[in-house]
Amino acid sequence: MSFLDSIKRVLRGTEVKSATLTDPYAMEVFGAVPTIAGPSINAATAINVPAVYSAIALISGAIGSLPAKVFDAPPNGGKRTAKDHPSYRLAHDEANDWTSAGELRSALTIDALLYGQGFAYVNRVEGRPIEILRLDPRSITVKFDEQTGEPFYVQHTKDNGERVYSFRDILHIQSPLGVSPITAGREAIAISAVLEKHASKFFGGGARPSAVFWSEEKTPDNENGARTITNIMSDYKKTFGSDGPPRPLILPGGYRYQATTMNSTDAQFLENRRFQIEEIARVFRVPTPMLFDLERATWSNSEEMFQQFLTLTLRPWLDAWEWAYERCLLTPEERAGGYYVEFVIDDLLTADATTRATVYGQYRAMGSMTANEVRGGLNLPAMEGADTLDNPNITPGTSEAAQ
Repeated sequence: MSFLDSIKRVLRGTEVKSATLTDPYAMEVFGAVPTIAGPSINAATAINVPAVYSAIALISGAIGSLPAKVFDAPPNGGKRTAKDHPSYRLAHDEANDWTSAGELRSALTIDALLYGQGFAYVNRVEGRPIEILRLDPRSITVKFDEQTGEPFYVQHTKDNGERVYSFRDILHIQSPLGVSPITAGREAIAISAVLEKHASKFFGGGARPSAVFWSEEKTPDNENGARTITNIMSDYKKTFGSDGPPRPLILPGGYRYQATTMNSTDAQFLENRRFQIEEIARVFRVPTPMLFDLERATWSNSEEMFQQFLTLTLRPWLDAWEWAYERCLLTPEERAGGYYVEFVIDDLLTADATTRATVYGQYRAMGSMTANEVRGGLNLPAMEGADTLDNPNITPGTSEAAQ
């Protein structure tokens, strides 16, 4: 039961139990999620971990860069790009006057990765969608009709008001399982943050003193001891300057300092940090080489890595985006009539120029693409007379039967 549910039950009088502000559910409401490792992990703190930042930038950037198009599947087979459909511009070109379609997809994907949910309002004029506007996910509550189970959305405004939206008017994107990776992997992220902080202190000198001063004789009194320490610190700063080594450790008379030896955790510090990158990669379902952990990366497995990234990481997100677009931008009649939204993923499937040339050559040879379609894929202008599906590799002068 969530903290808010507890509060609601208290207000309804069905449960006489108080909830304190130290309750973990209460901390989650206020954005401070405790972890066993120590740091509170939320959207603001998790983004400071380099592996988390890299994973979020990778997934959201890929989804924002892949073009989404509205297609029409005629009854006789095949498909065509439905550029004449009013929703084509919103999915492919621009979501509104100041936001491109790709920027909106990136923003909502980032919201889903950080908060578990991403929302945008589809503004309509006379029933026609004209723009898509991002909504703050922290202001939206998803509810369901008790009779039909149909979802609807409640936006909490700044003046403590509420605005209710139909599911047809809200572009809703959520993380897999409906849980943000930040929440699901907060312990792994917290450990990575602790290791990062320890590394900063260690290399900044905060983890160990730069020098140790002690006296074999006991200090006569506190006043003389304090004066002696002040003089030592003054001479130390004059010698090394303000940008010199970190503050030394000064011990009173009769005490000595002995540094502890490095334990197994300190000796394998780099291995621990690399393992945390792998843990964060598991949470986001991203291949570790794509988070720049190149220990197991080779030139020969790059294409397979892109295939894994597309299949295991991006495909669930792309499926969610395609259905969200279709639900909000296409009417039930249009969906039944063959209209649908699909991402063009060819760029991810061709890892290098050699592979791309081979693929285009095979499509051209089997008569699946025209020369101008190939040139269009290479961002080259069309040529006159290059719109036929004739096989360019057929030997001239042979009979049609032989061909």
